[in-house]
Amino acid sequence: HVFAKMEMVEKQVYELKKLWKNKRQFLFQALNLAMIVFSALMIWKGLMFLTKSESPVVVVLSGSMEPAFQRGDILFLNNQDDPIRVGEVVVFKIKDRDIPIVHRVLKVHEKASGLVDLLTKGDNNRVDDRGLYAPGQQFINREDILGRAVGTLRYVGMVTIILNDYPALKYVLVAVMGLFVLTNKE
Repeated sequence: HVFAKMEMVEKQVYELKKLWKNKRQFLFQALNLAMIVFSALMIWKGLMFLTKSESPVVVVLSGSMEPAFQRGDILFLNNQDDPIRVGEVVVFKIKDRDIPIVHRVLKVHEKASGLVDLLTKGDNNRVDDRGLYAPGQQFINREDILGRAVGTLRYVGMVTIILNDYPALKYVLVAVMGLFVLTNKE
């Protein structure tokens, strides 16, 4: 088993050396890799445009929404202008925090001005989210919402969680994938 892995690594190194000697083929493979990266970026930007969300796909990072969503679930978001209702699962950002929060809308307060204040709570939490909001903030507003959950893929996001927990693994994985793209002739 170990011998087979070593043989595969040696083959990839040999192919990379051979590719380095053939500059035209190397350039072709590098452009192929760039096309893959830019295609992924275009798909992401297209999803942002269609869903009106700056983050159309998120990973659930905690157990605060169990049993509805488990840690590692991928959520697909939509941020259309429809009114947000009590019971919907939304993803929102808090000022000065990088990581968005996935929780359910507990209360909706519509003001005479047309603005809406929202109170959220994790299904698995005992209290509402006022303790998570910025200091002095009692509610979140519509502009804090990144989107509402419209679909899910169970546990697929665990890969993202593992790669964030072990950052070196992320770089190794990217390097190995880049190596395979560069040395693959199809």
